[in-house]
Amino acid sequence: MEHTLFFVEDDLSFGSVMKSYLELNDFSVVWTDDGKYAVDRFKAGTFDLVILDVMLPHVDGFSIGKAIRVLEPRIPMIYLTAKNLKEDVLTGYGIGADDYITKPFDSEVLLCKIRALLNRSKGHEDNNPTEDYLLGTYWFRYRMRTLEREGKKQSLSPREADLLRMLYRNKNQLLSREQALRTLWGDDDYFMARSMDVFITRLRKYLKDDPSLEIRNIHGSGFILFTEAEGQ
Repeated sequence: MEHTLFFVEDDLSFGSVMKSYLELNDFSVVWTDDGKYAVDRFKAGTFDLVILDVMLPHVDGFSIGKAIRVLEPRIPMIYLTAKNLKEDVLTGYGIGADDYITKPFDSEVLLCKIRALLNRSKGHEDNNPTEDYLLGTYWFRYRMRTLEREGKKQSLSPREADLLRMLYRNKNQLLSREQALRTLWGDDDYFMARSMDVFITRLRKYLKDDPSLEIRNIHGSGFILFTEAEGQ
């Protein structure tokens, strides 16, 4: 099975060579060379491992890593750096890096680290690689972006699917407005908050046929996806 890597590196020459090398070794690679686009591009795809350069234009690799960890807490992550500073290494591991490699490095070493992390990740992943969730009487198929019930299927937009997954992962607990907005919209200003309210309204409409489910607004704080079994 081909694995897909998310690669963030601003050096165009190095990035191009590394992307080609990884593809020659049977990986699919999505490469971005500017930190400000990285999180949006990560959210647009499905990846097995992340390789992040630390020093990037506009947004540094540590900030990107933090955002990715919110979206995918278990995805393996390798940091690349031109510096061998103890502070950088500790910062990387502190926000969830699985490994750290200092430039210049042997490409075969990176390849071995990638394969080792993917093997370890496979051993620890849950039994739900397709991310299909039973939500009340609905099947929520995150990767397919659908809600299915009694033979009927509702397609979801990428952001609807992402928001419903966040609610599901926090079911019967508060999902703060700030967390959802910063993760999915990138900021928490007034207009983005109104946009999120529209998406919440849509999700309520999609789930309305199951009375055991409720997305409740907690004024000034956020939302809770209640299920009858645990939330009421």
